Amino acid sequence: MNVFEATFAAAVLTATAPVVLAALGGLLCSAAGVFNIALEGQLLWGAFTAVVFSHLTGGAWWGVAGAVAATTAYAALLSVPAVTFRADPIVVAVGTNLLALGLTAFLMRSILGSGGTYSSPDLAGLPTLAEFGLGGLPVVGGVLGPQSPLVIGAAVLAGAGAWWLRRTRSGLRLRGLGEHAEAAESLGLKVGTYRHGVVLAAGALCGLAGAQLALGNVTLFSEGMSAGRGWVAVVAVMLGGGRVLGVVAACLLFGVAEALGFRLQGEGLPQQAADAAPYVITLLALAQLRGRFGTVRGGLS
Repeated sequence: MNVFEATFAAAVLTATAPVVLAALGGLLCSAAGVFNIALEGQLLWGAFTAVVFSHLTGGAWWGVAGAVAATTAYAALLSVPAVTFRADPIVVAVGTNLLALGLTAFLMRSILGSGGTYSSPDLAGLPTLAEFGLGGLPVVGGVLGPQSPLVIGAAVLAGAGAWWLRRTRSGLRLRGLGEHAEAAESLGLKVGTYRHGVVLAAGALCGLAGAQLALGNVTLFSEGMSAGRGWVAVVAVMLGGGRVLGVVAACLLFGVAEALGFRLQGEGLPQQAADAAPYVITLLALAQLRGRFGTVRGGLS
């Protein structure tokens, strides 16, 4: 088994992209002092609404736009109680995660007329970069060709996020209010406005992540298809230590593990073991944080 071949590298990028997008949203929230564990439910909601809009309109990009809009609106279920009414964000986030799980299963039967898994030849998936001529590029063509444009978008957003947080006045203000909200407020910063903004932005990013998962990685929706990726994104934020590069590296670890699990499944490894491999590695990485648990924000400062 050659893990350096193009098909394996392509599988790693495909598996990593949704987690990176969701984790970027979690990182923005963390920078503003909001520990957002609602990423799992938002990613699932994004995947569902992407398929619904693609199904209703016949266009994959309408599916992406619908997922971003719907998941941004869904994120308000966390933003309003946690920021405006100062409810415990952990409790609210758990509630929104459970709501997404039940609501997508219910609406799947009502809108798509199917339970369990919805897949149709008429469901429009995202185009691949090979359709834009990138598949023929030397060296990287085999890696980039099978990817959707949202994979490139995830890389661009990660770079833009790193630059914005470190190099712009608004990014530095965001990090400052995350460190000490009272001091930021005394300087005239509208802490609530910033926090509403980043929670809704995280929702939009989870909408993109869900669209990539349901229309880019595959072209279908199944109940619970987020399958813990949102929780992996939360762990990636913790592992990243507030740095975009660290978060992306943690997401790549998950992507490598998932791609390796699929490859080993083809070599005869039982499916259950292959499916568990990425999460086992994530748990092992999380165990390395045991000495840092006391520094993780559990609410709004």
